[in-house]
Amino acid sequence: MSTIIKVGIVGYGNLGKGVEKAIAQNPDMELVAVFTRRQPEQLQSNGEGVRFEHISAAEQYKGKIDVMILCGGSATDLPEQTPAIAAMFNTVDSFDTHAKIPEFYETVHAAAKQGGNLSVISTGWDPGLFSLNRLLAEAILPEGTDYTFWGKGVSQGHSDAIRRVPGVKAGVQYTVPVQEVIDRIRSGETPELETREKHLRQCFVVAEEGADQEQIQETIVNMPNYFADYDTTVTFISEEQLKAEHEGMPHGGFVIRSGITGAGTKQIIEFGLKLESNPEFTASVLVAYARAAIRLSNEGITGAKTVFDIPLGYLSPKSPEELRRELL
Repeated sequence: MSTIIKVGIVGYGNLGKGVEKAIAQNPDMELVAVFTRRQPEQLQSNGEGVRFEHISAAEQYKGKIDVMILCGGSATDLPEQTPAIAAMFNTVDSFDTHAKIPEFYETVHAAAKQGGNLSVISTGWDPGLFSLNRLLAEAILPEGTDYTFWGKGVSQGHSDAIRRVPGVKAGVQYTVPVQEVIDRIRSGETPELETREKHLRQCFVVAEEGADQEQIQETIVNMPNYFADYDTTVTFISEEQLKAEHEGMPHGGFVIRSGITGAGTKQIIEFGLKLESNPEFTASVLVAYARAAIRLSNEGITGAKTVFDIPLGYLSPKSPEELRRELL
């Protein structure tokens, strides 16, 4: 693409910092400003010349920013922020509460349409890349069964959810796939599995002084959409332990479809990721979809879109001619 895409970042946690790094790897993009609910003067970047603004100043950047990449949490930030910002700018977000995506889509679609903007919702790797692979595998093997496994790794959305529980000072959540089940599927079995048979969820929590640990545990294990459907353990640890043992953000997982073709011939499709940094990888996906958002917007398309609606070629800075020559 010949013109430089001007990008804004909303939120400057692990994901926002990852987006800043990803933009630096894409010569067709430029970071204009980072928007935060904190006091902008309190924030510092390792990059040079990064401008920090309070989120209330976002509207002043209409016409100066092509696309806003929203880096808040799915529990409480994005349901409010995405529709508000989509009314003013093209947006990309990683809303990942799967059960609520249909209603989130409708809300954002209405706001983006009204503002004449394009909003890519719920991208990253799941939802996002894994969603694409589930669709592809199902279309190719109509007679078959899908399985998605996550981990072992830190789930940002689930970690964010436990940190919002009253009495929790800090915390991290690991998703752990059950290896025995994976081995059965790879061997060609297609078992019917309950949600809790595929994964365990391990929560490590630093409680605030004097907090009711029993109540915290009860709240976490019964949280709908996050923990209620899983075997969940809650382990209380010190801040020192959290820093020493749980600082990294590894993750990964895979999508497997086991199916049959023709006269019952077994076929297996598998797509996997192994990530040293979940937020940096998710950020890299968001940045690629920001490019796609601008291409769609330039075609006059408005409203909310998901990964299912976007040609993969739109993610690449290369021209269609280059893609046909180099990658096809």
